[in-house]
Amino acid sequence: MSRLAKKPIPIPDKVQVKFAGGEVTVKGPLGENRRVLKPGVLVEVKDGAVTLAPARPDLRTTVMLGTYAAHLKNMIRGVVAPFEKKLIIEGIGFKAEVKGGELVLALGFTHPVKIKIPDGLKVSSEKGAISVSGSDKEAVGQFAAAVRALKKPEPYKGKGIRYDGEVIRRKQGKKTV
Repeated sequence: MSRLAKKPIPIPDKVQVKFAGGEVTVKGPLGENRRVLKPGVLVEVKDGAVTLAPARPDLRTTVMLGTYAAHLKNMIRGVVAPFEKKLIIEGIGFKAEVKGGELVLALGFTHPVKIKIPDGLKVSSEKGAISVSGSDKEAVGQFAAAVRALKKPEPYKGKGIRYDGEVIRRKQGKKTV
């Protein structure tokens, strides 16, 4: 069994954790997160902490306990403080703006690219940057990855969409004689 799963996960104030019918629900000041767990995992909420245990000691269940412990920690952290990813847009004429429930991107194509913003996420666009935040870590990362995949940064001039802090390995290009 994982070391993470052996330790109880503390529940901060203003956060409620419930386990019923194989589903964990975490409610907090920033929203609510839900996750369905496999039937071999027992979740016990007691004395301001959550503990995980296998229902039966088989290999499949014990392997997943550390993963479920990490998911629960992220769910609890997400309802207290939002997760955030920043994307940087580089290139002449590349821009982004939020219109209604959509993110509209001009990426050098013949048409603007429109992406629907999922429920529970907040997307804002400043000059040359997109900020994605929300209480669900997976949803924030998935949406940021989908936006980045539209125009990955190229290695010669660095044009495209990249994460803040991501280093792009540059290539030299052609030499003139």
